[in-house]
Amino acid sequence: GAAFAGLALATGLASAAAALLAGPAYRSELLSLSAAFQVLRWATLSAVAGAVVALLAWGLLTLASAQRGRSMAAAALALNALVAGPPLYLYQQAQSLPSIHDISTDTDDPPRFVAVLPLRLGARNPVDYRADTAAQQKLGYPDIAPLRLDAPPALAFERAERAARAMGWQIVAVAPDALRIEATDTTLFFGFKDDIVIRIRPHAQGSIVDVRSLSRIGGSDIGANAKRIRSFLSKLARA
Repeated sequence: GAAFAGLALATGLASAAAALLAGPAYRSELLSLSAAFQVLRWATLSAVAGAVVALLAWGLLTLASAQRGRSMAAAALALNALVAGPPLYLYQQAQSLPSIHDISTDTDDPPRFVAVLPLRLGARNPVDYRADTAAQQKLGYPDIAPLRLDAPPALAFERAERAARAMGWQIVAVAPDALRIEATDTTLFFGFKDDIVIRIRPHAQGSIVDVRSLSRIGGSDIGANAKRIRSFLSKLARA
């Protein structure tokens, strides 16, 4: 039992190291994206196996009333679950969410990118809005909609700029005359870059704010762009 617990703990440590290094290795160009994902898959499967071994060790040690060994088995189970949990959750999300990477509050007339276009040279995903994206977005993210503010466009623009900076995005362009803001957000682990454009338009006695968030690479964003838009609009609404 104790040997199984030690094996499970060693598996958890190795899996954790591999999972933590996959993203930085890709960002530093030591691994290609496909290789980094493969390392992450191996780490996840290894951690799942480690969790199974830890459970087996726990059962054997419980039968033998070995308290010290059970503590090691519990630690191994927790570590392996911690490593395998997030990737498995993301995999489940990828299966349930639409395979899109371009989210807009206005699917009929999405805001257009201008200033970020030179930064997207060589990006795998084009900026052209695909015809089938709107239908998939409405099924997967029906809550994504424009924000209406009881403020004139100039004031709404100032508030939107402050909210965008508070999000920690890299501001690429602030165009008051066009009432447009463009920015880039970089993910923490793999360093993926997603571009954002914010558009302000007059509406009745106030303004309407539209946001579009587009990934540079990847078929499915696993909800990242929708989550980003929700967070920004919530921050702006509270301003």
